[in-house]
Amino acid sequence: MVLAGGRGTRLAPLTVAFPKPLVPVGDVPILDILVRQLEAAGVERITMAVGHLAELIMAYFSGGDRRVSIDYSREEQPLGTAGPLTLVPALDERFLVMNGDVLCSIDYNDLVRKHVESGACATVAAYSKQVQSDLGVLEVDEGGQLVAYHEKPTQTVTVSMGIYVFEPEVLDLLEPGERCDLPDLVSRILEKRKPLYVYPFDGYWLDIGRPEDYTRAVDEFDELRSHLLPGHRETT
Repeated sequence: MVLAGGRGTRLAPLTVAFPKPLVPVGDVPILDILVRQLEAAGVERITMAVGHLAELIMAYFSGGDRRVSIDYSREEQPLGTAGPLTLVPALDERFLVMNGDVLCSIDYNDLVRKHVESGACATVAAYSKQVQSDLGVLEVDEGGQLVAYHEKPTQTVTVSMGIYVFEPEVLDLLEPGERCDLPDLVSRILEKRKPLYVYPFDGYWLDIGRPEDYTRAVDEFDELRSHLLPGHRETT
């Protein structure tokens, strides 16, 4: 299931006329790159959760010769990122869920294989990212004395890539029509003490949520095209 219904307000004005997943990276929309990757991985069915400017997404994928079947789940009111799962009929097998604006080189087959081996009911793909603080950070001891001052330090954090593998049992934690986001669903899984696996990934990953992320994606795409587009061959 690909989440493609957001308004993408942080990428305005690009997303005034286009839904964010159709914003092009190079000459290919972000969402098309993702569909090609899933198709190459052997995925047979993709359900797109659509909302904002859904007609444009549906029109874009209405043509062409694809080996993967694409259908759509359209919510009448915003249900968050996990709520739309309750609208998909016959979701009774293991399934992937991902954001429709993620650019990465992950091996989906390896992700699912490691999930199955873990025995978990859910797996979160994770990435180690360098994050720089915009503030001066203080280290203070128990007596209130300053121990160290770090000006705009950089630290490594483990972040969610916006890609998940779920077993059907997680749907029991959602109520039909309820607004719920994926972080909330993960928290419910943890509260129920169900096994939850983290899949570490160290390849290329970029969440295209801000203008600077989009600019970086455009700048890097030609160099990474062969890694991001299955079947692409460099020409001279």
